[in-house]
Amino acid sequence: MSLTVDFKGKTVVVVGGTSGINRGIAELFARHGARVAVASRKEAKVTDTVAALEGHGAEAMGFVADVRDLDAVEAGLKSVHEAWGDFDVLVSGAAGNFPASLNGMSANAFRSVVEIDLIGTVHVMKASYPYLKKPGASVVNISAPQAFLPMPGQSHVSAAKAGVDMITRTLAIEWGRDGIRVNSVVPGPIGGTEGMARLAPTPDAIEKVAASVPLNRLGTPDDIGHACMYLSSDMGAYVSGAVLPVDGGWAQSGCGGMGAFLGKLVAQLEGR
Repeated sequence: MSLTVDFKGKTVVVVGGTSGINRGIAELFARHGARVAVASRKEAKVTDTVAALEGHGAEAMGFVADVRDLDAVEAGLKSVHEAWGDFDVLVSGAAGNFPASLNGMSANAFRSVVEIDLIGTVHVMKASYPYLKKPGASVVNISAPQAFLPMPGQSHVSAAKAGVDMITRTLAIEWGRDGIRVNSVVPGPIGGTEGMARLAPTPDAIEKVAASVPLNRLGTPDDIGHACMYLSSDMGAYVSGAVLPVDGGWAQSGCGGMGAFLGKLVAQLEGR
């Protein structure tokens, strides 16, 4: 049997695909021949990303939606399906985060992250289901190490992403009978992203984070994109329900003392 990572003629939808890791994933699929649709809350970002994807020679489109708004997500995904037919790959990556202790954030701030990361993921998956190719579709949710490693200032993300990983495992069972594979990818520290800028806001902090990774470097969006491509290719045809860290071994060392660093950062931000 010949295995391939060729995505020519495949339809890939990346929700949250206009910035950071998710844009890198979208561009990687585009470079490997896929037609790619992206979604974001900001029209300017959608327009810019679609142009960039077309610059890679890909057929591309996008839509504007807040993942907290199920109606908007449903309408956007319907427009992609009307243009291209069933989806081969869905990547759900919309996320929100900021460092704050539980006592230092409002109830609305906590709720906002849970609604974007967890409820938003549910909205995207539920709205995509009618359009996923059956059998054969691959769903990849972008999670975070906070889902299984508690860190100060990250209670909101920890709760939300733990939920994402359990939904991933549950739907791997529920949707498996349709031939749909559902997995999570857990990025480690990825250079040049908004997430890194928030959690390691100075050059010294970034250097310390990189040194804490067993492979002694920050990851790149392509590192995460390659994992998504593996899970969505013939090579990942029997992988479903996996929660895959792509972090250079970072989680194995307790994220290199990130908890202590975040504890100090939160204390500074909150004047304690």
